[in-house]
Amino acid sequence: MSTLTNKRIILGVSGSIAAYKSPDIVRRLQDLGAEVRVILTTGGREFVSERSLQTVSKNKVHDNLWDSEAELSMGHIELAKWADLIIIAPASANTIAKLCHGKADDLLSTVILAASCSVMVAPSMNQQMYASLAMKDNLQLLQKRGVRIIDPGFGEQACGDIGEGRLAEPSEIARKISEIFQNSLLGGKRVLITIGGTVEAIDPVRFLSNHSSGKMGMALAYASIQAGAETTLVIGSISVDVENRAKTIFVTSANEMHEAVMKNIHDQDLFISCAAVADYRPTKVSPNKIKKNSSQKTIELVANKDILSDVCKLKNKPICIGFAAETENYLNNANQKLKNKNCDAIILNDVSNSKIGLKSDENEVYFITSNGSDKINKNTKQIVAEKIINKIVKEFF
Repeated sequence: MSTLTNKRIILGVSGSIAAYKSPDIVRRLQDLGAEVRVILTTGGREFVSERSLQTVSKNKVHDNLWDSEAELSMGHIELAKWADLIIIAPASANTIAKLCHGKADDLLSTVILAASCSVMVAPSMNQQMYASLAMKDNLQLLQKRGVRIIDPGFGEQACGDIGEGRLAEPSEIARKISEIFQNSLLGGKRVLITIGGTVEAIDPVRFLSNHSSGKMGMALAYASIQAGAETTLVIGSISVDVENRAKTIFVTSANEMHEAVMKNIHDQDLFISCAAVADYRPTKVSPNKIKKNSSQKTIELVANKDILSDVCKLKNKPICIGFAAETENYLNNANQKLKNKNCDAIILNDVSNSKIGLKSDENEVYFITSNGSDKINKNTKQIVAEKIINKIVKEFF
């Protein structure tokens, strides 16, 4: 598993002769598994073409803060939210100065102001400019703000001068970036997660289902990917955006979800059964809409296959984590489920509480193993998911 697998990186290219190296930087990052998007400044455009960067990155090159199409959805904010890291390479003296003063007069500087992710800068300029007091002060100020600096190299420059200021080599830049993510908790692991509710048809119009939104499962998918895992999602009925960095398999019914899981479970290291799978389905599905011809109607049900239980029975099973959505006798029911399914851990949550229920953006759970239970206090589902992944790693990896 590459160090930057599933990582999303923005490469900012500013006005320096070393911008011709930027396609190689993109390639080096891709070789480590990253997805790369490029922001090209007006100065950078003088030294490298948009087409070459678009061809190498396989993504649209962003260069215009006032792009009317992109800004319909607040494009600069979306870019800032998308990135796991922003690297400016090459970073010109002018771009570095703008960052220090918090200017937002082009797309790159605006995205950086709006970003909450890590930012790195790889300076590239004439040796005398790099040695100036203004530049030294600017770099120190950025470091105080948490910006990481990739020191330039020493050697002959385009102007003929010899000194410090050459852009670090693309391989060195990629290595420095990878060091930030090298402690990925699930690096090299394969994870399969079921998400959402299942739909069991009664007739062409009606069905049996539940209130699952898929929010908790998708939060776990994001946390798994951020931890470096190669992640596969089996997705039922959801009302949340799909994590597009994962392999996705869409299903409707419990039988379809069971089939998809069993087909893809081999060679997985971790299975998280987060989906709200219907326990029962109608024995017969009417080919036509059932007419209302009486005040009462009986629908005969039959049990669906138990996905978690069947995965736990496999000879070479992965680590198996189940969810227990309970409304009463929470801990007793969850511990009984842990024993009955023979899984490694159960995540218990109280779905009778609307503030942490199936449709909520927040959750509060218990992480239960045969050794006891740990409470994960109420927080956003994304934070809870990250804590769950941390506990899984600590317990089982």
